[in-house]
Amino acid sequence: MVRIALQFMAQLDNVTSLRPDGDDFRWYLKLRCANCGEENPKWVYVTLEDKMPIKGSRGEASIVAKCHLCGRENSVDILSDSIKEYNAEDSETLKRMVIFDCRGLEPFDFSPRTGFTCKGVESGTEFKDVNLSDKEWTEYDEKAQKPVGIFEVSHNFVKA
Repeated sequence: MVRIALQFMAQLDNVTSLRPDGDDFRWYLKLRCANCGEENPKWVYVTLEDKMPIKGSRGEASIVAKCHLCGRENSVDILSDSIKEYNAEDSETLKRMVIFDCRGLEPFDFSPRTGFTCKGVESGTEFKDVNLSDKEWTEYDEKAQKPVGIFEVSHNFVKA
């Protein structure tokens, strides 16, 4: 079992508490077989909500996939207690957002999409369904009467 952490980095402008919203949040990943190195060019997603049985085991994982090249069955699961929010004081620094339990697969790319939430720093206004597909997001906080935004979204994977 290899645990791989997704480190997240962004510039937060007048927002804090950026986090995935709910157990159905989709983490879009590109995965590589740790056995043969075959990379799947397609985006796949994992959620806390979805569980699949692991063949020959009593366990289950968020995704179970067979490698097209070597035929090995591999899995990835999300460690639910590892999910952390990204706050205003974390702005422009890499911070671990989630840890994946990887058995035979390893993520090599992440695509932030929709389903994040965040709050206005001054007003506490909650912004739902924040879409980071374009690696940035902007809105206006009516209570604070200020523009808010998330910019320069990037990531990194490290062993946890």
